[in-house]
Amino acid sequence: MAISVVMPALEMAQETGKLVSWLKKEGESVTKGELLLEIETDKAVMEIESPGSGILAGIIALPGMEIPVGQTIAWIVQPGESVPAVPVAAAPSARRGVAEAVAKSEPAPAKTSAASVIPGAAEAGAAEARISPKARRLAKEHGVDISTLQGTGSGGEILASDILAAAQSPASAGPTSRSSNAISKIMAERTAQSWTTVPHFFVTREVDAGPINRLRETIVPQVEKSHAVRPTHTDLLVHSVAQSLVQHPQLNASWIGGAVRHNPDINISIAIAVDGGVVAPVIHHADKLTVAEIALRRKDLAERARSGKLHPADIAGGTFTISNLGMLDVDSFTAIITLPQAAILAVGRISDRVVAVAGKPAVLPMMTLTLSSDHRVLDGAVAAQFLNTLVGHLSPG
Repeated sequence: MAISVVMPALEMAQETGKLVSWLKKEGESVTKGELLLEIETDKAVMEIESPGSGILAGIIALPGMEIPVGQTIAWIVQPGESVPAVPVAAAPSARRGVAEAVAKSEPAPAKTSAASVIPGAAEAGAAEARISPKARRLAKEHGVDISTLQGTGSGGEILASDILAAAQSPASAGPTSRSSNAISKIMAERTAQSWTTVPHFFVTREVDAGPINRLRETIVPQVEKSHAVRPTHTDLLVHSVAQSLVQHPQLNASWIGGAVRHNPDINISIAIAVDGGVVAPVIHHADKLTVAEIALRRKDLAERARSGKLHPADIAGGTFTISNLGMLDVDSFTAIITLPQAAILAVGRISDRVVAVAGKPAVLPMMTLTLSSDHRVLDGAVAAQFLNTLVGHLSPG
């Protein structure tokens, strides 16, 4: 039986996704779990695995198209099997990518191409086969002469990877940094959307970091021996935040469709700097994990994030974000909320400061926590109560 390849939903409230490239050619054999295509999300460019084994056929989406979530864009068929007919997508956003109408017809052979399924694709293909829309934009940004390149796409088209490779070659006069790639563009768009549409407010708390330092010193030898991983302050923060969210579910909610939606799971996103921007892989069900389990998961996600090997599930479903810049010697900062979450915690470095203790000056290791919240979902009192609970978890006893 033919298996449909659909535009996946990688984020909450996602309506469409952009096809970046096919990693397999029409008519090639694929194995279930093998990388099949690249999709551009609101956070990064993600590689998507094949949903089954067979032959890739009936591709009806070209690189650069923006496609509704759930829309069939290709099929995995068995030798000799026909490609099923594809109904017209009802979503208005389909007009931005896939053709407005796909005529219902007799099943096509497995070798059916995009040009024979999408109205106008034959004419558009001649222009787009040379270079994908994303690659054309990157070529302009990097100053790469596309006439000198040989495309590696399925139809010989120049892909984004070809442009980046050319930009990083010694002969290129353009910049070698990936800072202008899709990640930075997406990050800029999403940040601007959040800042201009979400009514942010901020609550700050100075915390004595002595207890969390001592706790880390105590558990590091134990966890290193039992799990071969060294817990960080971020791991302890994830654990404490998750436990605090259990007591304050308002902070774990989202504003979607003009109403508050309470998320059943506590999934903590951790902001990680990578080449060209920031990604936020997710530690799912963090409230059910030990510090050791969180440390193992965080280490794996961080390593794969920096090597560009995150999977779609790794960045999906986050309900609260932690951004820790302490290791970069930042004392304090305010962070912009990650849509559609309701809050993000910004964490500064731990440094010795003179503070009043029992009416007398004392030098203590202090840390600044700043909570950014969506005023549509919660108010200042709820945010303050959450921080009080969090400080209690960070300073047990």
